[in-house]
Amino acid sequence: MTSSTTHPDTFALGGDLTVHRLGYGAMQITGDGVWGPPADREGALAVLRAAVEQGVDFLDTADSYGPQVSEQLIHDALHPYADGLVVATKAGLTRTGPGEWLPVGRPEYLKQQVELSLRNLDVERIDLIQLHRIDPQVPLADSLGAFAELKEQGKVRHVGVSEVSLDELKQAQGITEIASVQNLYNLTNRQSQDVLDHATAEGIAFIPWFPIATGDLAKPDSPVADIARELDASPSQVALAWLLQTSPVVLPIPGTKSVEHLTENLGAASLTLSAEDVARLDALA
Repeated sequence: MTSSTTHPDTFALGGDLTVHRLGYGAMQITGDGVWGPPADREGALAVLRAAVEQGVDFLDTADSYGPQVSEQLIHDALHPYADGLVVATKAGLTRTGPGEWLPVGRPEYLKQQVELSLRNLDVERIDLIQLHRIDPQVPLADSLGAFAELKEQGKVRHVGVSEVSLDELKQAQGITEIASVQNLYNLTNRQSQDVLDHATAEGIAFIPWFPIATGDLAKPDSPVADIARELDASPSQVALAWLLQTSPVVLPIPGTKSVEHLTENLGAASLTLSAEDVARLDALA
């Protein structure tokens, strides 16, 4: 764990897509249970537009958010896309209802979903396609092989994986070039520390989902509240700043339905934690 007080603002995803490290995760803009359209469609479009206006150039979504709703909202809010805007999506989880997620990694299914994502986003190539979950009934080589084929065809630029162990990440690297890994990781849940350490060593983007534990870390009585008060910042900003300083490959993607919360989250990019602050936060795990 680094105690550096400075951190780079950008990261070259896959070695060639330079993005600001603090991105936006577009799961929460759908309906309840990540199912169906949002209650406030105009509000969802406004948040997406505000994110890009405030400098976000890395959006993370998935075909299963809605399903398809999140990708379609991104299109409706932002197409034609600004130069340099990177939209990452995922395939590999099917939806049978609100709050229900089932892994399906059959190659023909994954290829179909990428074709739908290309259509929903109205792009000729997906910047980053991520295997949303490994399907225990399908060999990983078959699932990632489908993405590798699409990459050869020019329909996919980079391939990533999500919620994998260190052994699974290494196995994936033996199948195709892996540009990113997206695992649960935040101040109070560091079960993926070994995966982050490997990603750091390999120059693979590490995208922590649940980066501020959806509000738990932002409560006034949370352990980060004291440091936040000292720095005249919010707890969520401190949690995000800690992630940014943990490793130069970390790309947090906090999601929100509120422009106000979006602006607050993005303020973390300009927050610098001292070595002492980092040590106090490291001790929380």
